[in-house]
Amino acid sequence: MLHRRIFRRDASGFFNYGVATVLGCSLDGDLFATAMVGHDGHRGWVYYLAVAPDRQESGLGRSMMEACEQWLIDRGAIKVQLMIRSDNSPVIGFYDQLGYELSDVQVRAKWLKADAHAHTGSAAL
Repeated sequence: MLHRRIFRRDASGFFNYGVATVLGCSLDGDLFATAMVGHDGHRGWVYYLAVAPDRQESGLGRSMMEACEQWLIDRGAIKVQLMIRSDNSPVIGFYDQLGYELSDVQVRAKWLKADAHAHTGSAAL
């Protein structure tokens, strides 16, 4: 699956700097939720929050975000940011309910490898 390949690639580089982790929630060996979180010394970022489909709308996503926020607070971050695809209305609504606000910024991207864009099929990845 494309998204799993991208996560593995992103995660492998993410941990090289010692300012990131992956948080997870499991029960009896079954993984139900994960989130990748990191910081740059000032602001934190949350990437790849995922909750198993049969566990969505159970409060698990909220709990994972609270854990991400606490991880960042414990490391001195004063702000947390995340990116959401513009057309992902359910996820935008989720973060609205958690108090996240739309920032007046643009995210710009530039592919550093000519073939990287061809493998993702999206400029947003």
